[in-house]
Order: sequence, then C-alpha cells, then structure tokens
Amino acid sequence: MAEKLIKLPDVGEGVAEAELVEWHVNVGDLVREDMVLAAVMTGKATVEIPSPVEGEVTFRHGEIGDIIATGTVILKIRTVGEAVDGEEEPEIELPLVQPEALSVEPQKKSEPVVERPKPAEVIPQKPAASSVPRDVGVPRAEGEKPLAPPAVRLRAKEAGIDLRQVPGTGPAGRITHEDLDTFLNSQGGGGAVAVGLQPNRAVQEVKVVGLRRRIAEKMALSKSRIPHITYVEEVDMTALEELRTRMNGTQKPGRPKLTILPFLMRAMVKAISEQPGINALYDDEAGIIRQYGGVHIGIAAQTPSGLVVPVVRHAEARDIFDCAREVARLSEAAKNGTALREELSGSTITISSLGAMGGIVSTPVINHPEVAIIGVNKLAVRPHWDGAQFVPRKMMNLSSSFDHRVIDGWDAATFVQRLKALMETPALIFVEE
Repeated sequence: MAEKLIKLPDVGEGVAEAELVEWHVNVGDLVREDMVLAAVMTGKATVEIPSPVEGEVTFRHGEIGDIIATGTVILKIRTVGEAVDGEEEPEIELPLVQPEALSVEPQKKSEPVVERPKPAEVIPQKPAASSVPRDVGVPRAEGEKPLAPPAVRLRAKEAGIDLRQVPGTGPAGRITHEDLDTFLNSQGGGGAVAVGLQPNRAVQEVKVVGLRRRIAEKMALSKSRIPHITYVEEVDMTALEELRTRMNGTQKPGRPKLTILPFLMRAMVKAISEQPGINALYDDEAGIIRQYGGVHIGIAAQTPSGLVVPVVRHAEARDIFDCAREVARLSEAAKNGTALREELSGSTITISSLGAMGGIVSTPVINHPEVAIIGVNKLAVRPHWDGAQFVPRKMMNLSSSFDHRVIDGWDAATFVQRLKALMETPALIFVEE
C-alpha cells in the first residue's frame, strides 16, 4: 500500500493562500480518481480539488473558513498496490492504522441472515393520561428540538401548536399522539386550541466563509477607507422608455432585448469623456490616481452565493446592443457560477441596480479602489409638474456615491446632471461628437 499526499495547489497569479470553503469527503471515505475532494476560494474564484488516485481518505486537515497556505497537505489517501516513486513522502507520513483492504473486485454477496424468533416482549401498561406527571406549557431547554413522528407534527401544525410546549412521554422524550391529546385537553377541552405567543430563544450561529467573507471584507475596506458623498437626482425616463419599447419592438433577429442598463452605460461613456477623473482608481497608499481611457463598467449582480461584480470591458468601444449582449452573458455566468476570474475583476466604475426592488433612494458603497458608483433606483409613474399642471411621468432616481477625497461635490453633481440630461433626451446618447 502507498499513501498519496494531497496538497493545496498553487492557483496562480502569485496567490500564496486560499480559503477552504467546502469539503466533499470525510476520513474513512472511499474515493475514485477525479472525484472532487474539496473546494477553495481565492479572490472571487472557486477552485475544485480532484482526487488523482483511488483509495481511502486517512487524514483531513482544515475546517471550513480556514485560510490555508499553498503547498500544505490537506488530505492523505491510502491506495491499494505497490508504492510508486514520487508518490509517497515518508518523511511526513502518518503511522498507518491497519485498515480493511480495499477490494478491487466486486463485493461478494453476504450469507443470508436467519432471524431467530424473539421472545415475547412484555409491554408495560401505560398509566392513564391523567396520572402521568406533566409540566404542561413549560418549554424545553433552550435550543432543544422536540422529537415527534411526521403524523404528530402534521396534527400540531394544523392545530397551531408549538411542539416545544408539549411534554413527550415516549423514548428520549418523543411526543406521541396521546401526549398531543393531553396537551389539547389541558388547553381547553380538545376543541380549538388557544395557544398564546411563545418566545423563541433559539440562536443560530452562521459562520461567515467563502464569498460572503470576501464581500464582508470588501465592504469593510470601502467604508473604512473611503469617505463617501452620495448625490441623488430624479430623472424623467418617459422619453427613454418610449424609445426602448420601440427599439425592442422593431429589433432585428439575433439582437438582444434592451433594458435600461445599456442606455445608462452609453450615457456614462459620454459623461466620462467630459470628466475622465470619474473613471479612475485611487491608490491611497501610493498617493496616485490612475485615470483610465478604457471604461470598464462593473455590474453589481446578486447570485445565490452572494454579491459579485462582473465587468463589461471597454464599454466605450461597444454600441448599445453589444452592451446589452455582454451584460446578459455576464449576468448569467455570474448566477450559475461559470464566470471566469478575469470577468469578475478590473472594473473602473460600477453600476448598482436592484431593479424593481431598487427603492426610492439608496446609498451605494463604492467598489474599492474605484472612486464612483452609480445607483439605479426603481422606475415608477409619479406626478410631475410641467410648469402648468401635474402630469404622469415615468420617473427614476439615480443615487450615486463618490470618493470625497478625490471627487469634489461640484464635480459629482456635474457628472450626475450630465447623465440626467442624456437620459431625459436619449437621442443625445447616439450622437457622435
């Protein structure tokens, strides 16, 4: 037999450590070649570690959420057969425990087991319900879950009974139908139950790991180092919505459906050409502002795993349909977890949009080390004063935050007002200057 050492691989880009986010095996498990053993995360990319051999897991190092250096032995797998040169590392090998040999042949059927008749069980008579000592209505110990079969749980649910309040007389405190009947009777004669509201003292601890930890660290960094200034302005989207509807109704086959985002992206490109300082990264440690010619727009997207920011690169070189196509592709890749690492980094300015849940006003957090983020709020029909009367218009607020260390309030307001002008007169978005 030989023992294969599985080390945390070098994931590249000079990364010296990674976070352990998932275990797929336990000590004693049998594994096949290429079976996924664990998953680690670095930055915002998750890397799966496959098994190079077939065998039994004899050692596992690390818990979910641990930060582990590359090259660290995280698993040992005992294989069947002769040791292969370079596959065994005796200097760090653990003392072998004599295990059952792994069979490489199909398992033989075991001999049939003949059950012998059991002696008749003496079932003690259960005392009458009225004579069973009970402490009806007293909750269980804090955090203790009641034991009950599905049928009892269903009855309790239909009757509106909190099973934590029902004493159980079965094995290990299991709640029976008789226990439930007794509780019902004690609450008012077996009819409708008048169950008062009960305090829920349960506390669930959720370890912050993986992408959620990365998000927490990123938000803490942004808020601790960037003094935010948030500027809110309402935009009359009526003309843009009419244009968008018309373009979607007459679009050529193969063209993507247009949402508001591609229009906003093209408006940002034009506004940035007039204020290049908005499209920048601020290295506060070096004291350098890096202004970029290319407009790489991050689109904050909610996924089942948490918030990620896929990046539409070189929006200045894309027309409105190309922007829409790339947003749709990246959003889908982010949601199903197939986005590449380079597609989740490198933005120079970010859009934050919650769609229909966008609310009236928000205070978006800047994606460090960027200096600006544009927040899109909910589109709604609101009364608008046109100078003579109130008329219904499709209105939307832009809530945008800026790094006040390098962006003055006047410059922030100028940028947002330029976006407002372009989106209220959408034909200007398509005018080449």
